[in-house]
Amino acid sequence: MPPQERTRIAITLGDPNGIGPEVVLKCLDDPLLMKRVAPVVVGSLKVLEIHAKALGRRLPPLNRDLSRPLQGRGSWIVDTTKQEEIAVDMGKLTPRAGSMAMQAVDEGIRLVRQQKVDALVTAPISKLAIVRAGYNFPGHTEYLAKKTGVKEKVMMMVSTEMRISLATDHIALNQVSERLTINGLIAKLKRLQASLIRDFGIIRPKIAVLGLNPHAGESGVLGDEEENVIIKAIRDSGNRGILALGPFPADGFFGNRLYCGYDAIMAMYHDQGLIPFKTLSFGSGVNFTAGLPIVRTSPDHGTAFDIAGKNQADEGSMIQAVLLAASVAQQRQS
Repeated sequence: MPPQERTRIAITLGDPNGIGPEVVLKCLDDPLLMKRVAPVVVGSLKVLEIHAKALGRRLPPLNRDLSRPLQGRGSWIVDTTKQEEIAVDMGKLTPRAGSMAMQAVDEGIRLVRQQKVDALVTAPISKLAIVRAGYNFPGHTEYLAKKTGVKEKVMMMVSTEMRISLATDHIALNQVSERLTINGLIAKLKRLQASLIRDFGIIRPKIAVLGLNPHAGESGVLGDEEENVIIKAIRDSGNRGILALGPFPADGFFGNRLYCGYDAIMAMYHDQGLIPFKTLSFGSGVNFTAGLPIVRTSPDHGTAFDIAGKNQADEGSMIQAVLLAASVAQQRQS
């Protein structure tokens, strides 16, 4: 798309019964965000109106025609449910809400691939709601990979303190060991390095790799995954020009703030990476999917059904997700 003053970012509303519409509305009121970004809200206009009324907020001006320029610091909206009856049940998990959330994701992907927007930001969805709606995926990350034809993607959490990526993401803990393979870990490290260079402009990334077991296996005493898989993958990655070091015992690595000396961290499973990340960065962290042909981010929180419609949702992580999407899109274009 032609160069422009503000980066066009598609922002889906997420589950209409959760806090997604609320944090999107609050983003549209943020002066720094609106100075840098031209938002394209993707979802139901009626849902946005219902949430604005519940929050006592005035709906901002929204242009329905993407081909028309915006006035001032305005926004566009692409209404994905024009012909349907809209029902919002604040705080409730429903298949209908899951379906509406994923319709917006599909439209957002289409907009990016047609180069009508520069990047996609997805507000939170309920994994159970989308499964009940017929989408057999554990979350956004896996669905986006499937829709864009990507076999090897990397879930990365980004904040000012650190970047944490995952060797395995949305799987049961008892499956982690069998999913860890030398070639699989090398492929993840390769994707991570490529993203750090392409998306973050880091010329020679330095990556820390965590161990799987307590004390990183203690030389095989507490588990053999380090000796049989992780160390071999690190060595082979080095032969491929990837600067990966470890494996580090996870507790000491975070306790001693060793993460400050690395451009990214590769954790072995979901909670090993996300517990320290959210402890240090909750409310300002961003979920970034590395390895996709499109730029996609999301906030680091869920649907928070318990506070939906109560004007209690913190928009900080959503704002950071939009700003990071704009930054990565600009980095790729440059």
